Amino acid sequence: MENQATKEWKLTSGRPVDTSARLPKEIRVYDMLDRLGVEYEYVDHPAAMTMEDCLAVDRILDAVICKNLFLCNTQKTRFYLLMMPGDKKFRTKELSEQIGSARLSFAPEEFMEELLDITPGSVSVMGLMNDHDNRVQLLMDEDVVKGEYFGCHPCINTSSLRLKMSDLMEKILKEVHHEPIFVTLEW
Repeated sequence: MENQATKEWKLTSGRPVDTSARLPKEIRVYDMLDRLGVEYEYVDHPAAMTMEDCLAVDRILDAVICKNLFLCNTQKTRFYLLMMPGDKKFRTKELSEQIGSARLSFAPEEFMEELLDITPGSVSVMGLMNDHDNRVQLLMDEDVVKGEYFGCHPCINTSSLRLKMSDLMEKILKEVHHEPIFVTLEW
């Protein structure tokens, strides 16, 4: 994804001035951040579907881009959003043992949309604002919280946000009523 176009990407403070072409779920993210007094920057870019696509965005944001995985147990009765560094490998057995769950797998797309109002490629901690019944448990790898800043999508993968980790932990997660479980995933 890195080419001449990436040099034209611009990191902008605060919400986009023109929101007419943006989806309501993205606007709700900006509304929440503004209401909470959270400072943030954003960059618009082509759809980022893979971690490789996110590398160019990572350089613009100068922040840890989290790999966000939407998972469930075999029975599809427990759902998890895992935030982990993009360069770590996900090992389901390792995570399952730490949280005391039966083997985990990627949750079906329909649950992603139903519970978080997001689609594949757009999974983000910001989607927890749409989980009003707290059916999704947030899991955070301990290495994610070590950075001062992190990057995530505002519920759509054509934009990325740069936020302070402290704002996520102290303001955003309290607002969306989700307490994280911290896990340790091996490199």
